Amino acid sequence: MFDLVSKASANARIDVLSGLTVALALVPEAVAFAFVAGVHPLVGLYAAFMVGLITAIFGGRPGMISGATGALAVVMVTLVAEHGVEYLFATVVLMGILQVIAGALHLGKFIRLVPHPVMLGFVNGLAIVIFLAQLGQFKIEGTDGQWEWMSGNQLYLMLGLVLATMAIIKYLPKITTLIPAPLAAIAGISLIVIYGGLDTRTVGDMASIAGGLPEFHIPVVPLTLDTLYIIFPYAIVLAAIGLIESLLTLTLVAELTETHGRSSKECMAQGAANIATGFFGGMGGCAMIGQSMINVNSGGRGRLAGISAALFLLSFILFASPLIEQIPLAALVGVMFMVVVGTFEWSSFRILHKIPRTDAFVLILVSGVTVISDLAIAVVVGVIVSALVFAWKAAKRVEATSKILPNGSKVYLLHGPLFFGSIASFKEIFDPKNDPDDVVIDFVESRVWDHSGLEAIDALAERYLRAGKQLHLRHLSPDCKILLEKAGSMVEVNVIEDPHYGLVVDYPAETDGVIADHITPTK
Repeated sequence: MFDLVSKASANARIDVLSGLTVALALVPEAVAFAFVAGVHPLVGLYAAFMVGLITAIFGGRPGMISGATGALAVVMVTLVAEHGVEYLFATVVLMGILQVIAGALHLGKFIRLVPHPVMLGFVNGLAIVIFLAQLGQFKIEGTDGQWEWMSGNQLYLMLGLVLATMAIIKYLPKITTLIPAPLAAIAGISLIVIYGGLDTRTVGDMASIAGGLPEFHIPVVPLTLDTLYIIFPYAIVLAAIGLIESLLTLTLVAELTETHGRSSKECMAQGAANIATGFFGGMGGCAMIGQSMINVNSGGRGRLAGISAALFLLSFILFASPLIEQIPLAALVGVMFMVVVGTFEWSSFRILHKIPRTDAFVLILVSGVTVISDLAIAVVVGVIVSALVFAWKAAKRVEATSKILPNGSKVYLLHGPLFFGSIASFKEIFDPKNDPDDVVIDFVESRVWDHSGLEAIDALAERYLRAGKQLHLRHLSPDCKILLEKAGSMVEVNVIEDPHYGLVVDYPAETDGVIADHITPTK
């Protein structure tokens, strides 16, 4: 049914070591996102384990890492604060059901509608978000209980360890590739801190990660319409954010590894993972671009990498919490900073003045909205702006050339799409008052895209009929004719030959000035 080790890597050792590296980086992220959502750290860790394991086995993108994410946590915080954690678990279950439905309906294919500038903005914005999230590790709790920035020797030590971690990750692959560079960096810096007795913050300073196996637990909420009224809006938003982030990450990983992912399968896997997580006390999750980048850069390509990461994370919770809690946060911050460097599309600075200004605006807009708000809103805004720009440009492409045939008929050869944005220009092309008695509109270089285009044709036909002139349409494409058929009585095109269906009837091709596709009024 699936391969544990991808054919691209064919190396279980690398996948397992990559999984270990990812698991170490998952710990502080899951704990931090749990704090953001206002739940116990184990709720975040259980989500990272269960979502990561199920999507690694059944997902549509081997090598992609999923778990608890900040994009979802910021939405959950209000729900938890107002209604409690049990309502969160119920919401996560409903979120998963919606994602399974989206996968069954193959809605994931619509990710192809996301333009490349939006993708670049998503990647850059998420890199900035990851960077900003790490800055919180440079704060300590003061004597008054308030968090304040590090200073003096403590700050210098933190910066030194972060830079040392980054240096190991950058230069170790030039010496050896037997062990993933991020894992070597974490291990090396941890040994320096532990045996050197250096006073710096560790994972244990954030929270204890010790716990047992996640237990099956039906959310304790009233099974009423009032409960559904509370959780349904949150479930829709969470499902949308989770799918968008997962599918965009899938696309990014596919580009980096030059392979293909299966969007519908990923939607189904994400949904199944969240349903299970909701019943086992987790906060839900989706794909994580940072951890996915760590895995890819460490050589992880197969499903075994994601499975290993999840199982290592569970072993940390069950057995190795005292050891993992000794890892300095500086080492993990250094790893994430290298993820930022590798994720951010630095080439976007170079191409900003080379691409169309509208594309540059969309790129910057999506990056900004991702940082200020959240990923889902940023992507939706970017797609809408890109669509409006496209519609505006397409609307300006409608034009026509005309000629007079030997029989006195006038032919308009239409160029460009006919849709809501171009109907104003379309109407200005024709002159029913001064045109000859027989007029032909040739659609061989044009297409009718929507109902507004049909209405424009109908209105134009009315103008020619009121002027006592005959209008013909020819070379309507099959899809245009289907559109007319589906419109039915919604568009009363008054120059249609067929009195029953309102369809343009194809006659033999034009011969000696006789026009094909003759149109006469409906009855």
